[in-house]
Amino acid sequence: MLSPSFPGDSSMAAPQTFPLGPTHEPASALMEPLPCTRSLAEGFLEEELRLNAELSQLQFPEPVGVIYNPVDYAWEPHRNYVTRYCQGPKEVLFLGMNPGPFGMAQTGVPFGEVNVVRDWLGVGGPVLTPPQEHPKRPVLGLECPQSEVSGARFWGFFRTLCGQPQVFFRHCFVHNLCPLLFLAPSGRNLTPAELPAKQREQLLSICDAALCRQVQLLGVRLVVGVGRLAEQRARRALAGLTPEVQVEGLLHPSPRSAQANKGWEAAARERLQELGLLPLLTDEGSARPT
Repeated sequence: MLSPSFPGDSSMAAPQTFPLGPTHEPASALMEPLPCTRSLAEGFLEEELRLNAELSQLQFPEPVGVIYNPVDYAWEPHRNYVTRYCQGPKEVLFLGMNPGPFGMAQTGVPFGEVNVVRDWLGVGGPVLTPPQEHPKRPVLGLECPQSEVSGARFWGFFRTLCGQPQVFFRHCFVHNLCPLLFLAPSGRNLTPAELPAKQREQLLSICDAALCRQVQLLGVRLVVGVGRLAEQRARRALAGLTPEVQVEGLLHPSPRSAQANKGWEAAARERLQELGLLPLLTDEGSARPT
């Protein structure tokens, strides 16, 4: 059995913290004094590193065996994604919950199915090995042969709808509430909802506060939670924020969802139509969400 321990700690029984990412000269460019006002992407990356630092103080006992933080070991493609597609304010934020083992855990991109990340988003960069790697969940980066169904559905839909990434990212961005992937000793993916109540609330409270800062930084007017849990946490985190941020939900494209398996793309298109977002994602004009 693997415990959530990391290099430099010989304890296999006590709950452990995880190391602050990135360990490979992560943000030297970000941390140096800038000769001019920082870019929006740099500000967003700084917020993510601040969140990493806060989460690194937490401990996760059983049932957690291993913790992956792709914002750490997949820093280069993650930074590539943010700097390429977060260059200006975003009216709409599609919010996932946390990385999947064959998506962001491999590529550093939310819902980051390998083929879409490489071939449509054009994101790349070296992916390092996590400080502790589960033998049943190796991190192979963009060489990972397994496709993440959720990510393939999510980005495949927007690829069909928008044509080019620039059309999607002109007004929208995709982000996860929590940057951490939790694995049981068996290698099974653990969602935040499966964590012990105390640790779950500590984790999500920190992530909620970070979401508030990120939403304000980007100027987001509408958060679309992908899946019920992401929607619920966004509603809780952003309640009372000024200016007001609207929160809505979108069916998660998970293959474990019978409803999604019946036709997620059609359901997603219908939902975006209800939210008034289709013009924002299909026209080159200056349409705005309602």
